[in-house]
Amino acid sequence: MRCLVTGATGYLGGRLVPRLLAEGHEVRCLVRDPAKLRDVPWADRVEVVRGDVLDPATLTAATAGVDVVHYLVHSLRDKDFADADRRAAEHTARAAAQAGVRRVVYLGGLHPSGPLSPHLASRTEVGDVFLASEVPAVVFQAAVVIGSGSASFEMLRYLTERLPVMVTPRWVHNRVQPIAVRDVLRYLVEAVGLPDGINRTFDIGGPDVLTYLDMMRRYAVVAGLPPRKVLPVPFLTPRLSSHWVNLVTPVPRAIAVPLIESLVHEVVCHEDDARRLLPGPVTGYDRAVELALAKVRDADVETRWSGASVPGAPSDPLPSDPGWTGGSSYVDVRERRTPASPERLWAVVEGIGGEHGWYSFPLAWAVRGWLDRLIGGVGLRRGRRDPRRLHVGEALDWWRVEEVERGRLLRLRAEMRVPGLAWLELRVAPGPGGGSVYRQRAVFVPRGLAGHLYWWAVWPWHGLVFGGMVRNITSEAELTS
Repeated sequence: MRCLVTGATGYLGGRLVPRLLAEGHEVRCLVRDPAKLRDVPWADRVEVVRGDVLDPATLTAATAGVDVVHYLVHSLRDKDFADADRRAAEHTARAAAQAGVRRVVYLGGLHPSGPLSPHLASRTEVGDVFLASEVPAVVFQAAVVIGSGSASFEMLRYLTERLPVMVTPRWVHNRVQPIAVRDVLRYLVEAVGLPDGINRTFDIGGPDVLTYLDMMRRYAVVAGLPPRKVLPVPFLTPRLSSHWVNLVTPVPRAIAVPLIESLVHEVVCHEDDARRLLPGPVTGYDRAVELALAKVRDADVETRWSGASVPGAPSDPLPSDPGWTGGSSYVDVRERRTPASPERLWAVVEGIGGEHGWYSFPLAWAVRGWLDRLIGGVGLRRGRRDPRRLHVGEALDWWRVEEVERGRLLRLRAEMRVPGLAWLELRVAPGPGGGSVYRQRAVFVPRGLAGHLYWWAVWPWHGLVFGGMVRNITSEAELTS
C-alpha cells in the first residue's frame, strides 16, 4: 500500500518508515524541513513532501493517492498546543476523506476515565477527531514506551542511574503498563492490513503491569546497579517533579511535564483486542530494558527524542548575507593552519560534543549548561546520537545541526535560552602546500537591548572559549594523525 507518514523526523516516525518499506509498502513523508531526512539511510526510497499538518493545501497534496495515513504528530511548544493539535487533526481528517484514504492510524496515550492532564486530554481529543471523521481510524493508546532514545526511557534511565537514594513523589506508586518500542512499531505496521471498516481505539501494552517505582528498581537489576533506596515524599507535585527531572536527566522541563502528568494516572490496558487481531510476540519489561541498553552501549540508537524540535526553539536558518535586513549582528571569526590532514581534522570536528566535549574550558560550558537548565532550557546533557557521525536536524548538546557538508562544513544553531539567535560554524579546507586550515565562526543576532547586553557580557570569555576551541581542535587532529 501507499502510506503517508507524518512526523517522519520524530522518534517513532523515523523508525516506522524503514519498517513499512521492509514490508513492501510505498512511503510518502510529510515534513516541514526535508533537509532533516537527507542523511537517513532510507532517504532515496521515499517520497518527501514539504508541508505542515496545519496547512490544508500541503495536506491535500500529501494525501493524494494514499491508502493509509500514519499520524504521529503531537505539539508541545505553545500554550495553545491543544487548539493547534485539534486543528491539525481536523485538517488531516478532512484531506484524507477528500483523497479517498482507506484508514488513519494514530498513536495516542493510554488513559483512565475522568479528568486528564492537558497534554493527555489533547492526545485523546485528537484520537476522537479521527474516530468521528469519514475515514475509518485505528487509534492505538500506549503508556510508557521503553526503547533506546525515547524520552520516557531516558527519564527512567537517568533517574535510576544517577540517584542511588531517591526522594520519590506519590505518583511513583501508580500502576503503569509499559510497552517496548518494537511492539509499538509492529502494531503501527500491521494496522495497515486490518480489515476495512474498523474504527475504534485499541489499548496496547506489554505483559507486565508495574508501578513506576517497580520499573526503576527492575531497571537497576537489569543494568547491574546496586539496589535503589527510596524515600517517599508526598508533597512533590508533578510540576515540582518536572523541575527535578529537568536538573537530573537530559529531558528538559517542557517535555518532562507531559510525561510526568501522564504518570499521575494509573495507565493500564482495559482490553487486549489488538493482541488478538494482530497476534505476535510481546516483549516483557526486563527484556525491553536489556534491548534498549544494548543499543545505547553499541551506539546503535536509530532515533532519539531530541531529534524532534524543542518547544520554543528558534528555527531561523543562518542568513547567507552577513548584513541581512539591515539588522545588527556580532561575529567572532578565528582561523588556524595545521599540518593535520583535512580528513583527520574533519573527524575531530564531526566528533565534537557529547562525550568528547567542546575542546575548551569545560567548566565554562558546564556552568552555562546548568544555567540553561535552571531556566527551562535544554542544557548540555542531550549529548549526541552517534559518537562519530552527525546528520542534519539532530540535536548536539544545546545545538541543532543545521547543515553538514561532509569533510567541509558543520553549522550548528543554538537552542539554549539566549536573547537572540546564535550559530557556530566549523569549516575545514585543504591548506596551501599541505595540511589543512580550520576556520571557526560564531554569529549572534541580538534581540532587543537584552541581546546586546548579553553579547558584551560574555565577550570577555570568547578568547578562552572560542580561542581554546581553535587551538585544541587542531591540536587533537595533530596528535591523532
